[in-house]
Amino acid sequence: MFPFNMFPFNKDMKNNLQSMKPEEINNYVQDLIGKIIPGSMRGMMNPNEMFNGFTSGTSTQQPANGVLNSSAFETHDFVYVRIPIKSEEWLKQLRIYHTSNQLIVEHIPQYEDKHTITLPAIVKKKGASANYKDGTLEVKIPKNIDMQFSQIDVTEIM
Repeated sequence: MFPFNMFPFNKDMKNNLQSMKPEEINNYVQDLIGKIIPGSMRGMMNPNEMFNGFTSGTSTQQPANGVLNSSAFETHDFVYVRIPIKSEEWLKQLRIYHTSNQLIVEHIPQYEDKHTITLPAIVKKKGASANYKDGTLEVKIPKNIDMQFSQIDVTEIM
């Protein structure tokens, strides 16, 4: 519920605001917003601090041995996973599979290695492609837009 009792709406408010200087109004508004908005959201008021406390749009998966550094991100239509390839020999032994929400990379850097990368969105079964350029393997998978909704009934327990 919204805390309406925190707003100082009264008859003298108009007179108080007209007599304030612009700097005082700015401080007043910032103080008022600071009381209403939770601490984790305060960075949103200043565009320079907007992304403090949040991770970037890419999700990085690093295994325990730290050899496979991948980044996964999504656009409107596709999910991309970029994997740095240190040796072109890796391309010959590499195997890539995907489920609706994971990308599985096998046989790099060692033949017995298996890496699972969680995708940022649900993807389609078909239409994926992989391209290698400038030491980076880029996997492109079309997103699956799931428009099926299931209604959940709420019952009251007495």
